Amino acid sequence: MRDAWLSLPDVVAARRRTLRVLVAAQVVGALGYGAGPSVGVLLAQEVTRSEAMAGIARASTTIGAAVIALPLGMLAARAGRRRALTLAWAVAAAGSAVLVLSAAAGSTALLVLGMVALGAGTAAGLQARFAATDLAEPAHRGRSLSLVVWVGTIGAVLGPNLGVPGEALEARTGLPALSGAFAIAAVLLALTAVVVGLFLRPEPLDVVRRHTVPTAAPGTAPAAAADAALPPEPDATLTSRPTAPDATSRPTAPPPLRLRAALREVRRSPAASFALLALVLSHLAMVSVMTMTPVHLSHQGHGITVVGLTISLHVLGMFAFAPVMGALADRVGAVPTVLLGQVVLLASAVVGVAGEERTDAVVLALFLLGVGWSMVTVPAATLLSGAVETASRPLVQGASDSAMNAAAAVGAIASGPLLAVVGFAGLSAASALCVVPVVVAVVRRRTLVHA
Repeated sequence: MRDAWLSLPDVVAARRRTLRVLVAAQVVGALGYGAGPSVGVLLAQEVTRSEAMAGIARASTTIGAAVIALPLGMLAARAGRRRALTLAWAVAAAGSAVLVLSAAAGSTALLVLGMVALGAGTAAGLQARFAATDLAEPAHRGRSLSLVVWVGTIGAVLGPNLGVPGEALEARTGLPALSGAFAIAAVLLALTAVVVGLFLRPEPLDVVRRHTVPTAAPGTAPAAAADAALPPEPDATLTSRPTAPDATSRPTAPPPLRLRAALREVRRSPAASFALLALVLSHLAMVSVMTMTPVHLSHQGHGITVVGLTISLHVLGMFAFAPVMGALADRVGAVPTVLLGQVVLLASAVVGVAGEERTDAVVLALFLLGVGWSMVTVPAATLLSGAVETASRPLVQGASDSAMNAAAAVGAIASGPLLAVVGFAGLSAASALCVVPVVVAVVRRRTLVHA
């Protein structure tokens, strides 16, 4: 069996340790960068004094995540998950510190720079869910990935409320208004970087390579050994090693990794192409509607209480049911679960169109939008990880995260004009269009249903 190595004692121990570290990092890290969507919006308005510049600042975190995700995946492929995630969390911590400086100086340039750097935290959180699958058994990849997504609920719910302890810190230290939350976030994100840097050992990708890359005897040229062992079949690099490597042998260096070759691998794989399509479009649909919902509710005369409750329920739908989605994907398959998610996304759009003037309908539409996003994202990310070769995964995953955040940035920017022209009902209807290409892809390739 090619995956027999995953049952070896050292691999099982590494898997458990990796999951524990990733869970801890996700909780603390998400709490740190969770201040961006709430306090960051207020800080942008305070510093820029311009609605146009405030909009750019608000989108900077998403743009930063899109820009950082791909290099982060490339770094993981070359240097490992530990170094990539540690660097990303450290950059996010530095971004939070820069936001404190921007509040003190009233500098728009520092504000945008800090928000872009804070996007590294989002990129790290996305890569962490993929890192959970590096050592997971194929039958349980969905469960492992969903666990890391699920624990993000804590940070996603509590992070936006860092403004309360932030105000207390400002009163005690004399920090500028709205900067205390980011001072706290900087400490939390730095702590996350330290936890990952110290405790994400052994390096998950090193464990994978040790058991899947052919070994070379001492004195053998690594490149020659690797070239001699390259098989014609794409998945042959996953050949199992039922026993630990001999003490006199060492793993050969992996062949050079190139982004273009990794993306060609995605195009050649119907399952990987489908997973990437589903991830990007579900994220586009979710962000487009979610971004403008607070504005729509405020136009209806609702205050921060109703807006906060609506977004909280939306976030609950996104993260709280992730373990259920992972278990469902493991049991019935990733593609059937993604298709079920399309039904939920479509239901959200229908409720949004029919009930745009009713607060309870808008709240329900946002909750369903979160559930549908989760029902698509968890199995699609699992499918993407399993559909490409081991060596290509970090690059493909980084490209996926980058594409998701790029789509989110486009959706966030376009949603404002759409709301102004066609209203919340039109915006909801537009989000339903994202379902069509995913369903068409399955109809055209019916063999995907069994993936």
